Amino acid sequence: MIKQYTITKRIAKHGSQSIIVIPRIIEKDLKPGTIAQVTIDVLEESD
Repeated sequence: MIKQYTITKRIAKHGSQSIIVIPRIIEKDLKPGTIAQVTIDVLEESD
């Protein structure tokens, strides 16, 4: 069974890395070992 979510997030900074924080509401479906396909569409670039 495929579960699909669409989220729109601002990219955060964690040290020198850019990260995307996953909302807690879908955290239960993303347990360690789960395989997920991630597609990123850039909607707006920062200056």
